[in-house]
Amino acid sequence: MDYPADEEKFTISGRWVETSRRNSFGEKYFSTPSWSLELAKNSSEGSAFRSGSITPDGLIDEDFEKELGTPDEDDEDQGEFHDVSQYGIMEVAGDDMYGRKVIIFSSCKLPSNKILDHSRLFRYLQHTLDQYVENDYVIVYFHFGLNRGNKPKLTWLIQIYRELDRKYKKNLKALYLVHPTNFIKIIWNIFRPIISAKFGKKVMYVNYLHELKQHLHFDQLVVPQPVLEHDAKLLSSNKPSYPYTGDSMPNGNVPPTQQFGVSLNFIKQNSGNTIPTSVERTVEYLRENALEVEGVFRRSPSAKVLREVQEKINNGNSVDFRELGDVHLPAVILKTFLRKLPEPILTYDLYEPIMRLHTMEHERVLMEVKRMLVEELPEDNYQILKYIIQFLTEVAAHSDKNLMTAVNLGIVFGPNLLWPKGQASLSSMSYLHTLTDILISNYSDLFCR
Repeated sequence: MDYPADEEKFTISGRWVETSRRNSFGEKYFSTPSWSLELAKNSSEGSAFRSGSITPDGLIDEDFEKELGTPDEDDEDQGEFHDVSQYGIMEVAGDDMYGRKVIIFSSCKLPSNKILDHSRLFRYLQHTLDQYVENDYVIVYFHFGLNRGNKPKLTWLIQIYRELDRKYKKNLKALYLVHPTNFIKIIWNIFRPIISAKFGKKVMYVNYLHELKQHLHFDQLVVPQPVLEHDAKLLSSNKPSYPYTGDSMPNGNVPPTQQFGVSLNFIKQNSGNTIPTSVERTVEYLRENALEVEGVFRRSPSAKVLREVQEKINNGNSVDFRELGDVHLPAVILKTFLRKLPEPILTYDLYEPIMRLHTMEHERVLMEVKRMLVEELPEDNYQILKYIIQFLTEVAAHSDKNLMTAVNLGIVFGPNLLWPKGQASLSSMSYLHTLTDILISNYSDLFCR
């Protein structure tokens, strides 16, 4: 049962005033079921960054807060953590290859220590993680941009490790340290006596951005321009490969049974079915075996097993989920299928119109979503989305047992139904969560084609 809503208010990007609630897992989330909105003036964010001089240990001497700028005085208050969130230090970038939430921390966006209270930064970090720690998640830490003027004290880092208790560490599956320097290695040696061996195994050094593509959807990452420029310098100096393009479509000898990473049209032409086999089989298994499993869709299976199962499915081999014995495996397979589509199931064309829904009243939103589904979504996309959302209504109907309310399902499925061609913002993630909640909660009214 959901916790009762409290009275706290929070604004995403100065546009959408949301009520803070707790879901059935006791974690905070922000949604606006009534879609009662307060609009702020449109503001544009500067995107120009310059790379500064680099010290031997990889730090930057440049004063980055001048490049980042400050918000307009006319902008509405962005809520309790506006003083920290305005810098964009933390972002949420959908799911990784294994269905785990991706949280990004960018050092280059840290302002001067004279401006930012690091105790506030810690509370904001905790506040952001609280929305996702009940799920499996990963953190990408962009180290480049840390300088003598914005670097937190060592005691602050120790406080983070000690105060972020088991709740935060348990479901953290990977911590990617991007562009590590001698400074990182020194800090790691200092922390070694207090860091558990189990946690230590979750830490991965990433020397070049393209290495992240083995684990994450690179196009979905919110990579600051200074980090891209620094990576380009490293690539130019060290001459490794430099594949900055997004996940490419498979080419060459693609089997006709391929399911992941190919278009819906490819699947239909080769199978003759509108509903892909991978979707149909996972939904059927989950419907029979997982409706009452607590936290279904919130856990990730073994990455090795997941890759093996995807390969079997792609090769047209049958997969017996009962024999594998992990209900979280087909749950992640379903999300992975959606996320690996070359174009999101809700299409790129609908991304901007859907992002604008937050400016409308609730009844208008329902009418507009219904119109988009009926008039603008391609037929095959519509049928597959309808099939999946219908199943999710069944999952939500058992939320007294599985704790997966429409709100919780919106959090885990939203980023897999729609994403932009570029990088997503934290506010857009919130809108996608709410949209998916609406699709599930209003299924019978919206899917009428």
